[in-house]
Amino acid sequence: MSKFIWPSHGGQAEALLAHFGLPADHRLDDFSANLNPLGPPAWVRDWLAKQLTGLERYPAPDYPAARQAIAAHHQLQPEQVLLTNGGAEAIFLTAALHAGKRAAILTPSFGEYARACHAHRLSISEIPLSPLDFSLDIDALIAALSDTDVLFLCRPNNPTATLIDFSTMVVLLEHTAALNCRVVVDEAFIDMVDNNQDKAPLTTLLARYPNLVLLHSMTKFYTLPGLRLGYLLADAATVQAAQAHQPPWSVNHLAAELVAPLLADDAFTRRTQRWWASEHPSMTQALAQLGLEVVPSQACFFLFRPGAEQRASGITSDVLFERLLRRGVLVRHTHNFAGLNGEWLRVALRDEPANRRLIKVLNDCLR
Repeated sequence: MSKFIWPSHGGQAEALLAHFGLPADHRLDDFSANLNPLGPPAWVRDWLAKQLTGLERYPAPDYPAARQAIAAHHQLQPEQVLLTNGGAEAIFLTAALHAGKRAAILTPSFGEYARACHAHRLSISEIPLSPLDFSLDIDALIAALSDTDVLFLCRPNNPTATLIDFSTMVVLLEHTAALNCRVVVDEAFIDMVDNNQDKAPLTTLLARYPNLVLLHSMTKFYTLPGLRLGYLLADAATVQAAQAHQPPWSVNHLAAELVAPLLADDAFTRRTQRWWASEHPSMTQALAQLGLEVVPSQACFFLFRPGAEQRASGITSDVLFERLLRRGVLVRHTHNFAGLNGEWLRVALRDEPANRRLIKVLNDCLR
């Protein structure tokens, strides 16, 4: 019998249902994918329908309207913006800039960094976060980068939900600039954290540190994973070099035209911020009260595992995963996150009714 291969991303229920002998139509609440539960904005569906006539023409190859909108949103210049086919393409393009060289990746983190490095023949050095709380030892990180060409990290980090603060990032960028090491920061979830200044996006640092590259995804915030929309921010020379590795017209017409109106929807942004401010503290408290071991979260998701007493009674993360699945709740396993080995589970923050259902089912499954 072949070994079961765990799905490499969230939102992939089919293989899991089959593996656990459940029917394909088994009803599931999906907490495995980190998406904004409020989106997409209500106007998007009708807006897209009105753009269908544009499918008869090739998009402008450099997407000027989208790049201008993104640049204005971040107070940058359009030449500092590269539109990409989701955040995943941006990751692969930055790896292509360092083909055959040496990369470092903070672990555990999103698996596509390593996949992109392998695709472009980079050797990889894994730098583990603290096994206790997944915090960063900045001195140890800097010491490990002496022979590194590019460092990949996620802020806030997926799956740990931890976030390297702004001031620590400045320290890291100062040292890596002196080492001629590029720092690629995936900020796919930065728009779904609180407004604390030390958790702010790093766009203001691009002018000071040409070794900094920022990756953004519009998939998460606007709940558009099927449309594939992201972008890369860097100095103009880096953007031009990355664009040379990008296939022509990699972003489709509908996605490219949607950028400007999405970024202009300030009301949706405010609604999302209110949702996070309301639901995140409640979920933090509720998970802790269940006796779970929860990593302090600064993102729109949580990493946890059964507490010591629960594990001693035989409730491992795999046991809890299966119990939840059978009860109609899909969470994210961690079997393919380096350093986690399936010992933890990740859940996305959703709206209040869904979050209450999750807590009730978790409580039942932990008994």
